[in-house]
Amino acid sequence: MNRARAALLVALAIDNFGTGLFLPLTLVYLSRVVGLPLAIAGTVVPLGTVAGLLVPPLAGRLTDRVGARLVVITAQLVQAAGVLAYLLAGSVVTVAVAAVLVAAGQQLFYCALYALVADVAGDVPKDRPFAVVGMVRAASFGAGGLVAAVLLTGFGTTGFRVALAANAVTYLLAALVLLLGLRTRTTRFLPPPRCLAAGPLRDRPYLKLILISGLFGLSLDVFLIGVPVFVLEQLHGPSWLPGAIIALLTLCTSVGGTLALRLTHRLSRIDAMRFGSMLYALWWLGCLGALLVPRAAQPGYLLAVTLIIATANLVFGPRANALAEAAAPRAARGRYLAAFQYAFTTAQVVAPAVVALFSVAVWLPWVVVAVCAVLAVFGLSGLSARLPAHAVRPPP
Repeated sequence: MNRARAALLVALAIDNFGTGLFLPLTLVYLSRVVGLPLAIAGTVVPLGTVAGLLVPPLAGRLTDRVGARLVVITAQLVQAAGVLAYLLAGSVVTVAVAAVLVAAGQQLFYCALYALVADVAGDVPKDRPFAVVGMVRAASFGAGGLVAAVLLTGFGTTGFRVALAANAVTYLLAALVLLLGLRTRTTRFLPPPRCLAAGPLRDRPYLKLILISGLFGLSLDVFLIGVPVFVLEQLHGPSWLPGAIIALLTLCTSVGGTLALRLTHRLSRIDAMRFGSMLYALWWLGCLGALLVPRAAQPGYLLAVTLIIATANLVFGPRANALAEAAAPRAARGRYLAAFQYAFTTAQVVAPAVVALFSVAVWLPWVVVAVCAVLAVFGLSGLSARLPAHAVRPPP
């Protein structure tokens, strides 16, 4: 399976490099190049994300029927079509079509990605494979962002179109690598028992896992979109600081995944997730502390506390995905993992509303997400006994 693993990692590196090229620039591109008012662009793109919420049930069933590899390849082709639609967009209608295609492709991709990684990894605990995939994807996304910055600096408006076209090409290349270079064993499952006919909807412990992971996902999404608002609008800090904070998080994620696993290897998956959630709560309280720090020291302080959320992300992320994969019945794994993605897509929809609470009080978003992190800690406490023992603490 070494060739399969190499092909998968190469494909994911290409995919995320392209995503880093354009995804962070979507709203700016629509405003500066397409000419849409920022308010309209900021409404149409999230509506595409909401439309993407319809995809996971279909994606889960497809994964169970045809395998994760074909679903991931299809997802990359759909995303390529969406990016090309952005390139040709000239009106609100074409932008809406592009946004829906990109969101649908992203949902297909994430619903099947971890099933594909599990297929390639084989019959071993999936914590390390998921951590390695996270490291590769983070490094590639950061590299794409750096190249995008160079393109915009050197080519201006044309640089947006170059980045967009390159993003479409990367999706096609990634799909080609998976098509030609990756062969996974196709496991023929028996029809699921009648108790699994509804998938995870009747599995209350799994639904609780989804809810708790959604609280974690909310923390990360509020971080990504809330830090620029907090630093620039509330603290009136330097313009370079939000980018430096996110770059530091990306750097830690790209190099620290396997190290975090080694340092927490004695913990069960549930205990590691509780530890990560506590670190998230600590980070949000640390952000509140920035209000008490002298202005000149705020950049260094915020960069330092970013290491806390980076550690939380490294500890929680791979363990949560590995737990979700191991707790899913084999006959319905695609549907279970697709449902698990609702934890993160719902967080993407809710996060802007949490960030908007800055208009009420500078401390309110941080307190809301800190409370969510604390709720996740307590919610995880009773989950160990309700999930399969091999999922909570895998055998060596």
